Amino acid sequence: MGKIVVVNPIKEKHMRQIREQAPGWDVVASEERFEKGQLRAHLDGAEIVVGWNMTVEEAVSDPASRVRWIQHWGAGVEHLPLALLKERGIRLTNATGVHADPISETIFGLMLAFARDLHKAIRSQTERSWGSYGELGEIHGKTIGILGVGAIGEETARIAKAFQMRVLGVRRSGLPAAGVDRMYGMDSLHDVLRESDFVVNCLPHTPETDHLLDRAAFAVMKPTAYYINIGRGKTTDTAALLEALTDGKLAGAGLDVFEEEPLPADHPFWGMDNVIVTPHNAGSTYRYTDRIIDIFTANLAQYAQGLGPAINEVELSLGY
Repeated sequence: MGKIVVVNPIKEKHMRQIREQAPGWDVVASEERFEKGQLRAHLDGAEIVVGWNMTVEEAVSDPASRVRWIQHWGAGVEHLPLALLKERGIRLTNATGVHADPISETIFGLMLAFARDLHKAIRSQTERSWGSYGELGEIHGKTIGILGVGAIGEETARIAKAFQMRVLGVRRSGLPAAGVDRMYGMDSLHDVLRESDFVVNCLPHTPETDHLLDRAAFAVMKPTAYYINIGRGKTTDTAALLEALTDGKLAGAGLDVFEEEPLPADHPFWGMDNVIVTPHNAGSTYRYTDRIIDIFTANLAQYAQGLGPAINEVELSLGY
């Protein structure tokens, strides 16, 4: 039997859930956050690690490490030493699927705010001003372009149909997905941008997607379109986006992620009426830990039987 170390604080019910799938295994977990020295000691001899931080990276870099599988607490893995994990033969799974509900709600919150000028109303409220903004828009019947159609994109497409929206999608495989009227490969990105009233970026950050949304991309979008980014900040050329918003080439942007985080206090985005800034919390939910433990224990049941994790395994050479 092996040893499992859970880095993030979890509740007793989660510990029981893990032990049920790996009888006889040593499960090290706590409802309180481990101190660095305490965690480093626990990681000695660990075969499975749930969570990631610099202490875990230090442990798996040790030639004596016995870690064979890491369950990442988040979806994005671009900040992990993927080459090292591949070299060591360490399997990596992520939290894809955990974020579909909360992030899709944030996406529609941003879209509806722009369409109905709710962000302006909130600003007027703080000034006790009875503002009038003229005719308001609607999202019913509009075209939404979803870039990176995974679990979040599929849930967004499903909800979009309730608003009778036309749904276009972009993903590497180009394979169809439920709720998406037409799917495109990455080489047709600009075709989707041209047609979309709302562009929703759900892309991971990889060498292929670095600054994919650049000056040329924003130039082909409708001047009445809105750009929503809940994927990764580095997929977007910030200077090009700022230029498009300032010059009226885009109607607005709802941004949860940025190239530099936290967003500097002096950045122009903070003061722009056509920008809504959220602090990279679109995936936050009180149900997060329950969902990630569900993913982990489903994989653990297989792993304990000598099989590999079947859900959310990251292709280390691709970065997602």
